[in-house]
Amino acid sequence: MSLRRWHYEVTEAGSGMEALEMCRTTHFDIVLSDWVMPGLSGLDFCRAFRALAGDGYSCFILLTSKSDKTEVADGLDAGADDFLSKPINPDELRARMRAGERILGMQQELVEKNRLVRSTLDRLQAVYDSLDRDLIEARKVQQALVRDRHQDFGRGAVSALLRPSGHVGGDLVGWFSVSSRKIALYAVDVSGHGVASAMMTARLAGMLSASSPDQNVALTRGEAGQADAWPPEMVAFRFNRMMVDDLQVEQYFTLAYAEVDLDNGKVSLVQAGHPHPAILRADGRVEFLGNGGLPIGLIPGATFERVHCRLYPGDRLFLVSDGVTECPDPSGNDLGEDGLARLLQHNAALDSPALLEALVWDLIDFSGTAEFRDDVSGLLFDYRGDG
Repeated sequence: MSLRRWHYEVTEAGSGMEALEMCRTTHFDIVLSDWVMPGLSGLDFCRAFRALAGDGYSCFILLTSKSDKTEVADGLDAGADDFLSKPINPDELRARMRAGERILGMQQELVEKNRLVRSTLDRLQAVYDSLDRDLIEARKVQQALVRDRHQDFGRGAVSALLRPSGHVGGDLVGWFSVSSRKIALYAVDVSGHGVASAMMTARLAGMLSASSPDQNVALTRGEAGQADAWPPEMVAFRFNRMMVDDLQVEQYFTLAYAEVDLDNGKVSLVQAGHPHPAILRADGRVEFLGNGGLPIGLIPGATFERVHCRLYPGDRLFLVSDGVTECPDPSGNDLGEDGLARLLQHNAALDSPALLEALVWDLIDFSGTAEFRDDVSGLLFDYRGDG
């Protein structure tokens, strides 16, 4: 027989049913079946064969004298890969067998590639799971950078909001005491998102730390050695020089930094690319401060402008991130300063921690989702004065 002469291993069956039973227990690479057989036709055998569960693919060739296009289509629909016209020409048979081998080769190559893809996906999933666990821990560490969300200074109190859009974020808010009568407030937004931004916020948190005054770039010593702070515009200038000359990273950040005198309510602040700080007056009016300014770390030698204002008992100063003012509604329209003013006025009767919580819920209602596209942060300072 030609197939054996060509070194194929051949197994024969006397009928379609016998062949089907053999195929239940043995895998055959290529099946040649006559179309017309007693009992189970070649077409039915092909359908039943394709329905068998098996690990590998087999090439199915129907031997037929049929040439009607409809019947050929039926054979293809049943699962046949190829046809061989009767009477069989040995050269054509050998060509069909080689074509079957190519099909099996491509199938095996595909199976191998799929195996590699699955293996790679499994490894990537393992890496993702590891990164996910690390990011969860990193979020805990970042949240710990602002250990207290509220602190009372007697003549004033500060409340913080920090909600990253992902596991970790690039926003940072905080405060520290300059002296017995002065405190400093700050809000930072590092460019980008993710781990790199979070690492920069951690570094900046160390440079504005209340627990390590010697490392705090905003603090200095007066002529008599007493604790003092650089003016706000100098704090921004020192940060800018550090980012451009020392760190030389691709990142930059925006900053709102304010120094508050608890005795008289006087405020001096700098706005370096950050959204305009807002004052919620005791009578419900909202005022926005600052002229914009350049972000930190973009331009060597950049200078910054100091802004002055005054708080009176019952007033509140709000340093807010662009994750609030640029929060979009479902149509893509940002909340903006006007929208922020409305929300502050709407919630003015609440104490500051409750106001910040209400602000988050209002942003969810405004945007239609609790998954904000940017970090949401803010620092709210209540001034009580001597009252």
